[in-house]
Amino acid sequence: MSRQASGLQAWALQRLSAIYLALYLGYFVLYLLIAMPADHAGWQKWLTGEMMSVASFLAILSLLLHGWIGVRDVVIDYVKPPPIKIVVLSLVVLYLTACGIWAGKLLLLAKLGS
Repeated sequence: MSRQASGLQAWALQRLSAIYLALYLGYFVLYLLIAMPADHAGWQKWLTGEMMSVASFLAILSLLLHGWIGVRDVVIDYVKPPPIKIVVLSLVVLYLTACGIWAGKLLLLAKLGS
């Protein structure tokens, strides 16, 4: 794959992830304005439902992907020494992976607790 195609693919993935996150957040806010759960059991039932669990999982993946592409592009553009660039990108990957594992664990524990 050429560099240009790779850049176009990253641009498209970032735009698609942004669109999904905007739709997810819009649904989330709209639901809270229209039918906000009254108690903890209502919140748990809504957030652990099949559709909301899948939507939340996809939102987490989209957020991680969106963040990776954005930070990667900034580091590639502004950090010049290759060793520092590699260290920074490696730390970002580790951090985003840890965040993804933590968020996945939260979703799983919420699902098991319901």
